[in-house]
Amino acid sequence: MRQANIYYQDNLAGVLTETDEGDFVFRYEDNYVKEHPNDFITFSMPVSDVPYREKRLFPFFEGLIPEGWLLDIASKNWKINRNDRMGLLLACCKSCVGAVSVEPIITSDEA
Repeated sequence: MRQANIYYQDNLAGVLTETDEGDFVFRYEDNYVKEHPNDFITFSMPVSDVPYREKRLFPFFEGLIPEGWLLDIASKNWKINRNDRMGLLLACCKSCVGAVSVEPIITSDEA
């Protein structure tokens, strides 16, 4: 299972999880739901206390991953398969252009 904190501007908006089964779950943080009910990260995922679930990485997060020659460089330098979308998101999207950033959550197994 891999996870990332998702920030909107400087606020922790929620957690993105790739489950051991390969599904993806995004859940807004409770405090974010209370304090920022209108500050959604994307129109397709309005602020909610109900988690979003998909079989594939959510299109919004897919859009943060580099494409073309930048993807080639990222894949080669970090030795990440181009099809490992969560791996690329975790490696490449901490300092994205725009208001959203992705910060990997390191578990004790990975440290």
